[in-house]
Amino acid sequence: MQEMDLIGVRVEMPTNAPMVLLRERNGSQRIVPIYIGAQEATAIALALDGVDTPRPMTHDLMRDLLNVLAVDMLRVVITSLRDKTFFAELHLQIGEQRHLVSCRPSDAIALAVRTSSDIYAADEVLDEVGFRESDIGPSEQSEEVVEEFKEFLDNISPEDFEDRS
Repeated sequence: MQEMDLIGVRVEMPTNAPMVLLRERNGSQRIVPIYIGAQEATAIALALDGVDTPRPMTHDLMRDLLNVLAVDMLRVVITSLRDKTFFAELHLQIGEQRHLVSCRPSDAIALAVRTSSDIYAADEVLDEVGFRESDIGPSEQSEEVVEEFKEFLDNISPEDFEDRS
């Protein structure tokens, strides 16, 4: 198991598919791309940018529940990849008891950002999908994608997530 740094959220072109990128903290510094939903991408990006929404988003609610119930989130772990689907776990501690909760990586990462928890990936995941930046080389397209996503973030507001019902 390797500790990972969250590089950020990106959008892959031309499909406009959002993804989160994790980089191995030590060793080869391999990168793991995980495709996620647009809402989860927005939730992670808003948390990374320190944006406070007028009402708590789902991951804010989860963080607040953990705090109220005195649950410590020790770490999140990207545990496996099966049939092109990533799996993750929340490692929680309540008093002296430790618990594992299965979840989607996007939810785990969104919660990790909000709780300042460490992110890990299983060695098997890194071996299967991890790549080094030197393997792909510089790309003008990737810079363009980053700029497009930054523009998207600049134009989104917390009000976009208000319940209008």
